[in-house]
Amino acid sequence: MILKPDAIHDKVEFFEAASLQKLEEMIQKKIDINMDLLLEVYNVQYQIVTDPKTNRTYSTASVHFKQKL
Repeated sequence: MILKPDAIHDKVEFFEAASLQKLEEMIQKKIDINMDLLLEVYNVQYQIVTDPKTNRTYSTASVHFKQKL
């Protein structure tokens, strides 16, 4: 019997943290995990948002992973 798992070609993940440093740590952990799945970072987009009610800032990011060729 031959098992052939379907490969993941594209994957987009979203992250949110209270600080930019924490956000970077979260993204780096996911990069390491996705390298095992043969995915590499294709694009990263960052945003920093301020909540007008509490004046707290939140760092957000979307990371697009693509299959290694």
